[in-house]
Amino acid sequence: MLRPPLFDQLMAGCNHDYMSTQQDDSAPADEASEAAGTDNDTNASTPGRGTTEELRGWFSGRLPADWFTAAPQIRADREEITIMGTLPSPETAGASEAERAAAAEGRIRRFREETRGRRIEIAREAEHRFRRKVSWGATCADATEMFTTLSVPVMTRLRQPERRVLDTLVDAGVARSRSDALAWCVRLTGENADTWLSRLRAALRHVEEVRDQGPGSA
Repeated sequence: MLRPPLFDQLMAGCNHDYMSTQQDDSAPADEASEAAGTDNDTNASTPGRGTTEELRGWFSGRLPADWFTAAPQIRADREEITIMGTLPSPETAGASEAERAAAAEGRIRRFREETRGRRIEIAREAEHRFRRKVSWGATCADATEMFTTLSVPVMTRLRQPERRVLDTLVDAGVARSRSDALAWCVRLTGENADTWLSRLRAALRHVEEVRDQGPGSA
């Protein structure tokens, strides 16, 4: 029995809504090129993508020495490299807490504007070399701000009990959709299991170092 065309159109719309995830459009338009990539490859084992040590070494040599007070924190996964640096705190002796917070935010804003061109240039070089997007952020005193960030859709399959958890979050107004609820759960896990996740990442770095020292690495 043939289904009417209207039924197929409705089903296609439902599938699109279910499988799509919202993209982060918080980055300003004039900095869109900082988060823009050069390809869509997400295979971490592809030659030329670089190990964590290679990433740190390359950025340590490429970033201007006067940008940050110490070596920047570099986080990476299969799709994105995040550079988070610490800026020198402004002189606010005797200032109120509100004034110190505003001064730190202003210092981050100034750094963002003054280094925009250089950061775009470095990001393009890194994206070509490591085949991953590059995002930037800065910390000053107690203020932290991400300039650009990449939102990547992740496909998953859930059974009914797991779907009901997401639906409960949506019905309660905690999340706008199932995809938003799933992202909320991931953030909550990261906040409450930070110590365990840090130990797990350290163990994975050790495995990576041992693998690089193997017979086939020469």
